[in-house]
Amino acid sequence: MKNLCFCFQMHVPTRLRRYRFPEIGQDHYYYDDLQTEELTEWIVNTSWLPLCRTLAEMIRLSKKRFRCAFAITGTTLELLEQYAPELIDVLKQLAETGCTEFVATPYSYSLAAAYNASEFASQVEMQRGKVSEMFGTSTTTLWNTELLYDDESGATAYKLGYKTVMTEGAKHVLAWKSPNRVYQSCVNSRQKLLLRNMALSDGLSFHFADPAWKECPHDAGQLASLLASLPEDDQVVNIWMGAETFGIMQPAHTGIFDFLKAIPYFALERNIGFTTPSEAARQTASESLSVPYAMSWAGEGKDLSVYTGNDLQQEALQKLYAVTERVHLCEDKNLKENWLQLQDINHLHYMNHTEHGRSNYESAYDAFINYMNVLADFLQLVDEQYPTTIGNEELNSLLQTIRNQEDEIAALKQQLKDLKRKKKK
Repeated sequence: MKNLCFCFQMHVPTRLRRYRFPEIGQDHYYYDDLQTEELTEWIVNTSWLPLCRTLAEMIRLSKKRFRCAFAITGTTLELLEQYAPELIDVLKQLAETGCTEFVATPYSYSLAAAYNASEFASQVEMQRGKVSEMFGTSTTTLWNTELLYDDESGATAYKLGYKTVMTEGAKHVLAWKSPNRVYQSCVNSRQKLLLRNMALSDGLSFHFADPAWKECPHDAGQLASLLASLPEDDQVVNIWMGAETFGIMQPAHTGIFDFLKAIPYFALERNIGFTTPSEAARQTASESLSVPYAMSWAGEGKDLSVYTGNDLQQEALQKLYAVTERVHLCEDKNLKENWLQLQDINHLHYMNHTEHGRSNYESAYDAFINYMNVLADFLQLVDEQYPTTIGNEELNSLLQTIRNQEDEIAALKQQLKDLKRKKKK
């Protein structure tokens, strides 16, 4: 039986305010709260809230046969709690149906997996805790930022307990292979890889309203027919996209919500089911997949060049991640929050000469200067707590000592629990 796997990614970037050079060392608040609030409310009301209500109705009308997943960053969940609690309520209702999976992501929409493994691990654990606290769910499936994956980051994810990784069905990696099958990592045969069907996902995101785009289904019946015609071995078709596809990239007047709502009827009629990523990964892997270099769903190259491809971006990333160990040792709550916000890849996107996207910057250089002013102030604050005169080797040694102590405390707590349980018996 063929299955369709929907996953909707949600992220709102926190906007930086205009931060001038003379403010460095004087003003430590970096954000344009009004712009961030307006952006959040616009995305929620135009797209995410009607989407989630539609999904809830689809689950109800299909008698819980429709299933889907969400990938929501921790920083976005914080914004939703503050500015759109009504969406949090709907997401909780979706979680209660048992038909929705909240896959793991880094807490910040960051490139930590490519630049610092310990930071990546920290963020994924933070996200796991946030989702568990809000929705009472857990997962062993990972959606890395921009569906970033390579063999090395996959191995790190497996050590953290993530047995399944979602990534892009990039043609330069797949070659003749189908994205509609379950693969396994070439590094660890116990780790499954799920691949996004790029043609269908991007077709719906960018071309749904264009009747001339023949590769894209424009109604639910057409989608069901296309899925039914796929080879027998194509058992899971992953349609993953930004949730803003519905209502923003494809406005409501295009019929995108009606299209979505009709999918379960036409799919189930053709014996096509629905699955979550964790359920899809239970299938036997068809073969292993090797990804020696980072791939993602970003840009034409399906790599990281949109965010790391010029000198401005590389300079910002180098200076940011150079202080990772120092930040990990800090206990200052505001500094920790700023650290997460400054890792958001949207700041890097605005520095792209050709794809600076939706921002208030006049150019990539303008975005770079503003970000580096903010980063300069942030780095001063970090240096005040752990000066650069302390070497990284010394810091790493201190961090390892702290982690060993934490592990020892956790082990002792578990022993205490076991002893109490035995005593009760």
